[in-house]
Amino acid sequence: MSTAQVLTANRLTDGIAVWYDRDGKWNEWIGRSVVASSKEEAERLEAIGKQAFAKNEVLDVNLVEVEELEGQIRPLRLRERIRAEGPTIEYMI
Repeated sequence: MSTAQVLTANRLTDGIAVWYDRDGKWNEWIGRSVVASSKEEAERLEAIGKQAFAKNEVLDVNLVEVEELEGQIRPLRLRERIRAEGPTIEYMI
């Protein structure tokens, strides 16, 4: 594995995008995510995701490729950036 990865899913209760964090919990902020830098670490995260899915804690569990820039975790794909950071436009009320 050459690219760092984090584990993401959607919370079962409300569908909100969540990220597996350093405390072993699902967090709405990607900045606390466990970052897998090796194949073994990615496999460990994948197993955690499968177990959480089986327990009905989360759904749509995926490993997402990220980069770390200036201490910040940023998904490489636009879709995942939107999930992590929110909409790309401001809502007008």
